Amino acid sequence: MFIPLHDSNNLKHIRVQWVTWSLIALNILVWAITELAGAESEFVNAAVLGLGFIPSVVNDIAELPPSLVLVPEDATYVTYSFLHGNWLHLGSNMIFLWVFGDNIEDAMGHIRFLIFYFACAAAGAFAHGLLLPDSENPLIGASGAVAGIVAAYLVLHPKVRVWVLVLGRIPLPLPAFIPLLFWVLFQFFMVVTDMGGEVSWAAHVGGIIAGAVLVLFFRRSGVPLFDRTIDTPRAVIHKTPEPVATTTVAASTPPKWGR
Repeated sequence: MFIPLHDSNNLKHIRVQWVTWSLIALNILVWAITELAGAESEFVNAAVLGLGFIPSVVNDIAELPPSLVLVPEDATYVTYSFLHGNWLHLGSNMIFLWVFGDNIEDAMGHIRFLIFYFACAAAGAFAHGLLLPDSENPLIGASGAVAGIVAAYLVLHPKVRVWVLVLGRIPLPLPAFIPLLFWVLFQFFMVVTDMGGEVSWAAHVGGIIAGAVLVLFFRRSGVPLFDRTIDTPRAVIHKTPEPVATTTVAASTPPKWGR
């Protein structure tokens, strides 16, 4: 569809997007470990089953063998988001997180952004489990969390110019609302038309709804919505007039007449 490349949106409240960088680094590290182990290895299969979100397990319809239980069931609402199937799956999520995550972190602050990220990931898993409650296939990937970031960016910065690569080859500078709103609407369309596909569109939609709602409460006080400019009136300073120096004119001084 499109690939975001860059946005002309400078940081205003933080100096460095530490959380965004750390999340990207952690996702890449986890993928590298699983990639080195081999896609078909027992280690990777155990990681996917033990850390992935499995609706039938969370809904107590099925059970994992005790040897595959790596974390409590409820923790998989978050742990699944750090696993990716291949480099394309990882790369597509990380480029969105790289381009849009820093400004959402800037608008919320480091801690609230981290909570926001995990909440959107959990909302994505919840929506996936709601639509497919008896599925035994593990859900993996950061798409739910990233979808929440996209929705938050659309609410905060729809007018910011974003460079996107359309159809994989055409770079275009567009107002953010054009590609992002199209992307959001596409997710809702696909969740209805492609329920049985390999992509969990429901997880995307869950993340989008959570992101659009939570940004209203997680943003800093004074951060406007929809790129509205807050004009702060300049303070009016009343200065006490300085006394005017006067000189005494001697009586003998002749007047100066002007023509």
